[in-house]
Amino acid sequence: MKTQAESFIRLFGRATTLMFGGALLTTLLALPAAAGCGAYDPQQPGSLNTGSDAAQAQLDAPSSDDVQSGGNSIVGMWKVLFKATDGSGYTDFGYSQWHGDGTEFLNSGSRAPSTQNYCLGVYQKTGGWTYKLNHFALSYDSTTGVLNGKVNIRENVTLGRNGNTYAGTFVIEVYDPTGKTVVAHFEGNITATRVTVDTINP
Repeated sequence: MKTQAESFIRLFGRATTLMFGGALLTTLLALPAAAGCGAYDPQQPGSLNTGSDAAQAQLDAPSSDDVQSGGNSIVGMWKVLFKATDGSGYTDFGYSQWHGDGTEFLNSGSRAPSTQNYCLGVYQKTGGWTYKLNHFALSYDSTTGVLNGKVNIRENVTLGRNGNTYAGTFVIEVYDPTGKTVVAHFEGNITATRVTVDTINP
């Protein structure tokens, strides 16, 4: 038979858990929507998080092509940087994984998880050192959780001769939730540096 003290402790524990969970949920929902995976805020059409100089500096520029270490395979993990050349100011950074089965995964560093900060793609090798990527993302309102956009990202990239960098171009088209109407368009350059088991600088 439970004592009054035991009942109180159990009730207090449940209340504390609910209060903490509610506070955490409130904090997550309060995070602003950011760019990433071609994110779109329908309240501000055409405006994406432009990122910061510090975020852009997190990605090393592609190194010289003098060491044959990575071969001509893009399979692996990469630090990536997107930078628009269309005057929009769009930037994004993060980590991308290209898999041996022709699929790809991107974790966006400039987008809040509450709005979804990852997206998926498929790719094909188009030449000795060149690749074409077709990539899709979904965007959600951080407050309501309602779908507010569908995004297509296309890349054409060339692997550096050392196999440890790639660079190329991207085109992003943001659609409304129906996927029928384009509401924003961005294009620019993408650069990437391979992440290895010895990489320690994020």
